[in-house]
Amino acid sequence: MEFLRAVLQIIIGVSTFCLLVMMGYQLIVGLFGFRKKGKDYADHDPASRFLILVPAHNEEKVIGDIVRNLRELDYPKDLYDYYVIADNCTDGTAEAARAAGARVIETRKESPDAPTGKPIALRKALEALEGYQKRYDLMMVFDADNLMDNSILREVNSQYLDKGKPDLIQCYLGVKNKKGTVAWSYYTGYTLTNRFFDLAKYRLGINCVIGGTGFAISTAYLYQRGGWNSMSLTEDFEIQVQATMEGRKILWNQNARVYDEKPTSLWVSLRQKTRWGQGHWYVALTNTRKLFRLALQGKIGAGEFISLLTYMYSMSAFLLAAVQIVAQVLLWAVTPGMKLLDPNVAGTVAGVAIFVYSYLFLFYVADRMDNGVRFSLKTIPVMIGGMLVNTIVGAYSQLVGLIRYRDQQHWVKTEHAIRADNQYVEKPQAVKAKAA
Repeated sequence: MEFLRAVLQIIIGVSTFCLLVMMGYQLIVGLFGFRKKGKDYADHDPASRFLILVPAHNEEKVIGDIVRNLRELDYPKDLYDYYVIADNCTDGTAEAARAAGARVIETRKESPDAPTGKPIALRKALEALEGYQKRYDLMMVFDADNLMDNSILREVNSQYLDKGKPDLIQCYLGVKNKKGTVAWSYYTGYTLTNRFFDLAKYRLGINCVIGGTGFAISTAYLYQRGGWNSMSLTEDFEIQVQATMEGRKILWNQNARVYDEKPTSLWVSLRQKTRWGQGHWYVALTNTRKLFRLALQGKIGAGEFISLLTYMYSMSAFLLAAVQIVAQVLLWAVTPGMKLLDPNVAGTVAGVAIFVYSYLFLFYVADRMDNGVRFSLKTIPVMIGGMLVNTIVGAYSQLVGLIRYRDQQHWVKTEHAIRADNQYVEKPQAVKAKAA
């Protein structure tokens, strides 16, 4: 029994230390998200030429809405083109996109067993658009269920020109729906990380995260890379890691938003986040050695090294928390009379306190500063529910993702639960203008 208690104490100690290091780092970075200020770049007249790609697999229900949104963007029409990539569609996606006014690139699998997914669709589209690096300055990628601020190209153009033409720019990741515990859990997560993770890192001069949609990438850099060659299940995270290790800059734009539909079903969320987990673990495990080598060679700064390494393994927090809780319960069970102030218990309590601060307090601050939403006690129950959903889904998806991380060929589509509606563009945009 003594041996079991010793093992449990070691497990608790190690998991507590790792969690406190990760949370402590995030708390320090998050301090730079509190300051409220306007844009840090000057407005420039439209000059950058944009290529916009919208990968779509069986998106007939929503594709018309994003095409109409793209058609009405506040930017000279001769400075941007948009294409829907109808990837292995078996419905009327291509026809609906053309009817709404988009150009369409249709892609098909070379064989029944060939892999599919967003990265392959992007690669094929760029191959079809020969000479894209000469015709366009920036490429932007949006998901088929997205909507975006009408000013998004103007904002990205101004930041791109004012900040020395960086290689990548990620726009604010908003959500279209937050009704229900599952969708709310996504809303809280994105609202929190937009300000206290990405904006904070941007203010520190550290690369932000690429979010998979609403990002711009220099076509010159893309062409130099050989087109779209990030092929994991998290191609966004993969290109972020590659670009950072190459010394490229990834900027954050708090003033231009893209709105994404979030799952409302627990099962759909599990499938989506398990796919993300598979891709994230794959990219992390296959790039860690190179990251350390670059750091030892002095080819990557300390700030970028710490930032990228902690983000690479941030998904382990769910697994560590689950292990810690199980080990703590077992330790209580095999240690009669254990007191609340036992060092192991105190460490757990400290970890929980930091987590509550990070998840609850910072969310309400970000929601107020960025969305103009005041704190309400009515949201506490759904916040607690969302936290439980995040913990359960996070622990499960990261464990399964780690087990399956070598499989990067089987992409699973996230089904829609709502129809897009342009009301989601105008209302948040009006709030954003006051809150930046």
